[in-house]
Amino acid sequence: MKIFVKFFTILTISSLVFACTHDHQHPHHPGMNPTLYATLYQQQAAEYRALCYQAYNLADLYLAEALKNKYAKPLAIVTDIDETILDNSPYQAAAILGNFGYPTRWADWMNAADAWAIPGSVEFLKKAAEAGVTIFYISNRKEEFRQPTLQNLEKLGFPNVADQFLLLRQEGEGNEKESRRQKVAEQFEVVLLLGDNLDDFSGVFEVDDAGERMLQTDLNKASFGQKFIIVPNVVYGSWVNVLPGNQRGLPAEALADSLLKGLMPF
Repeated sequence: MKIFVKFFTILTISSLVFACTHDHQHPHHPGMNPTLYATLYQQQAAEYRALCYQAYNLADLYLAEALKNKYAKPLAIVTDIDETILDNSPYQAAAILGNFGYPTRWADWMNAADAWAIPGSVEFLKKAAEAGVTIFYISNRKEEFRQPTLQNLEKLGFPNVADQFLLLRQEGEGNEKESRRQKVAEQFEVVLLLGDNLDDFSGVFEVDDAGERMLQTDLNKASFGQKFIIVPNVVYGSWVNVLPGNQRGLPAEALADSLLKGLMPF
């Protein structure tokens, strides 16, 4: 039993590393791909849908309270795109079945403009826009995918789908989003931020240390479920990059063994 648990743990950790480091080494049989359960959870688990609805129900409650206040500037909501309002799990499913990894065929998926809406996202953002709140979409998608991104959002019925409300990552720019959020905050009162990753909320989370990310989460605990609304993403995230033992460039098995050092058993 212990051998099985260790083997399964290695597979699971390997999957997380693959998602963020773009490792192309996968088992040949789709059923052995360690991202299988994560992808099935996002596509098939009612619990996942429930968590998404819970997030957007909380967003609705907080926004209703915020709208009662008076502000010097017009109101805005800043939202991430991938795994916050758009579900890219079909790409991950294709990667499992086709035995490939990011960025293989990512451009094909982007240009298809066929991502699904995260449950609850369209309804909430439409309601917010109808209340006079401006929606800004801040994403680390590359500029080359601007038109298909707009097409995908418009097709699903999201509000404020126009160039001036879509702030993508520019050439030579890193993954940080703080400067783009500040650009919005110059003219708008940002009352709510939506994301699947802590980096979607504040620059204080954009650190390279797992302990510091935990500390900042604790220091900002009052904001979660209020100004910060986090949507579940079980496939990838910045947290993988700061895992103890995570070393880029190691072979998959050696990397998994190294990451096991980060576990805290009883």
